[in-house]
Amino acid sequence: MLYVICRNIRSRENVGSLFRTADAFGVGKIFLTGFTPTPPHEKISKTALGAENFVPWEKIFSTARLIKKLRAEGFEIVALEQSRKSIDIGGYRLKKKIALIVGNEVSGIPQAILKQCDCVIEIPMRGKKESLNVAVAFGVGAYVMSQRNKGSKSYKSKNS
Repeated sequence: MLYVICRNIRSRENVGSLFRTADAFGVGKIFLTGFTPTPPHEKISKTALGAENFVPWEKIFSTARLIKKLRAEGFEIVALEQSRKSIDIGGYRLKKKIALIVGNEVSGIPQAILKQCDCVIEIPMRGKKESLNVAVAFGVGAYVMSQRNKGSKSYKSKNS
């Protein structure tokens, strides 16, 4: 099962894209934390194409409290972020219950939150730029996780 924690995402368009991608990959729930905007909003809906109506979501202000709650429910807390301790997403060993954190478009995920994570994964960058848009990075991460969990009920394709 994959949950997504969106921490302090600024752009409503990015939030809409996250919903659309979450729907495509069978994400169980999206948590919108901090100042991340929430549906209903026309900019979210325009990008999400209605996916915000199909993917369960919840607004939670404290990411730290949410992490504690999800860990108590058996979730591994994984950040998608570049850091000194991050590992290549290709080397990450998938667990059954994952809460994947994606962060702010400019500042990413703060060190205080990274310290609370069980694992930090990153997407290797081959070009001149050192990062991807948050919604694109989530799409890559969700795709990689879905390919490794093809038999899992929470990642079944619509054609299964």
